[in-house]
Amino acid sequence: MVRTRYAPSPTGYMHIGNLRTALYEYLIAKRYGGIFILRIEDTDRNREVYGAVEKIRQTLRTAGLAYDEGPDAGGEFGPYVQSERVEIYMRHAQELVDKGKAYYCFCDKKRLESLDDGLGNSKYDRRCLNLSKEEVKRNLDDGIPWVIRQLIPEGDTAFVDQVYGEITISNSELDDQILIKSDGMPTYNFANVVDDHLMLITHVVRGNEYLSSTPKYNLLYDAFGWQIPTYIHLPLILNEKGEKLSKRRGDASFEDLLEAGFLPEAIVNCIALLGWSPSDNQEIFSLEELSRSFDLKGLSKSPSTFDVTKLTWMNGEYFRRMDPEKFYELSLGSLKESVKLKSVDLKKVAELVQPRINFIHEIPALVDFIDALPEYDASLYTHKKMKTNSQNSLESLKKALQALESLDCWDEQSLHARIFKLIEELGIKNGQMLWPIRTALSGKPSSPCGATELCALLGRDLSLKRLRLGIEKLISCSD
Repeated sequence: MVRTRYAPSPTGYMHIGNLRTALYEYLIAKRYGGIFILRIEDTDRNREVYGAVEKIRQTLRTAGLAYDEGPDAGGEFGPYVQSERVEIYMRHAQELVDKGKAYYCFCDKKRLESLDDGLGNSKYDRRCLNLSKEEVKRNLDDGIPWVIRQLIPEGDTAFVDQVYGEITISNSELDDQILIKSDGMPTYNFANVVDDHLMLITHVVRGNEYLSSTPKYNLLYDAFGWQIPTYIHLPLILNEKGEKLSKRRGDASFEDLLEAGFLPEAIVNCIALLGWSPSDNQEIFSLEELSRSFDLKGLSKSPSTFDVTKLTWMNGEYFRRMDPEKFYELSLGSLKESVKLKSVDLKKVAELVQPRINFIHEIPALVDFIDALPEYDASLYTHKKMKTNSQNSLESLKKALQALESLDCWDEQSLHARIFKLIEELGIKNGQMLWPIRTALSGKPSSPCGATELCALLGRDLSLKRLRLGIEKLISCSD
């Protein structure tokens, strides 16, 4: 069975790259009917941020990435927090020591610093490798601080990555990495390998910055005699300046994007396409569709750019495709704040603005004319494309007012029929009647709907009142 894991450190900030890793792990598991696991890698206690674990859980929940096993979901391979598994790591490190695949090192900080060649290279010289068992025991009994190091064998290490293909690295380039630190905690690399094996992880997804560390992982698998998982290393995600995404540069986190008004579904959809291309070039996916379509063959080696402009377009597409009832519920708070007139049908307003927004926070600017007609200049009636000017607009408004005052049934269908019949009777272009009406009713160069819809939305009394105000404005302008 396919088993994947998202294994973040609780440092408090889930950037877009982290979320993409979690998403791809989730999609691989769901694509093949497998298990998706959340594991908290908190062995570096100095970097841990209070509340970060709950923030990680909340982010995954909001993104729709439900994990099957994890700290609060249980599972037979738990616990799923590394600080609760310390005895497991120590037991496995001792196993490697007993096999001659690892060794105790008692070198202090000062000596290790002396190994630096001045160029930032400080490869360990294996001074403690050949200590006898008696010397090791004596040092341990004397309480001398120690670490356990992996013994890197001679030769080369080769592995196949699903994105970058076959990679071979000379073991001479690798240092005898520390497995257990002086505080008794495992290093990230060691705990990662032990947990992935014990939790039966089949596919490991991570950023390509870990490519150089992969031979060390594989040498640990070999030392234990364990099966190596399938590796998927992902290319960088860049910001629009071509730089690696970074909170320090002001690049948005998942939470930042939510606060800016982006829908979780749109963010997930956009992130899925950062490094992966579907075979049919489809762009809008539900999470369920992604789970069916995701294929490792579509992954790219090239860095991807996180394009906020594209995400904004995608956010609008999600609103336009959203179930009207869901959109109404989502926008109701903004609608109530923006439209106080009880005579106005908020569901109708929601219906009108739904195709026209990219964000909920755009609604007030679209509907602010409903409660109060803004101050506007008579020049707004002049529209080159509509072939209108102040003179013919005045005539159109007078005719419209006269026709609508006698209208018995004030609904959109009746309004449409009467106005278009009037246009036919006068022998004018549609825009020469509709533009002046829309301008008089909204006082804005654009509105969320046309003239007949505005009349129906505002109601008889308010519509006729605004038409009269428009006539007065145009008469005053011509005087």
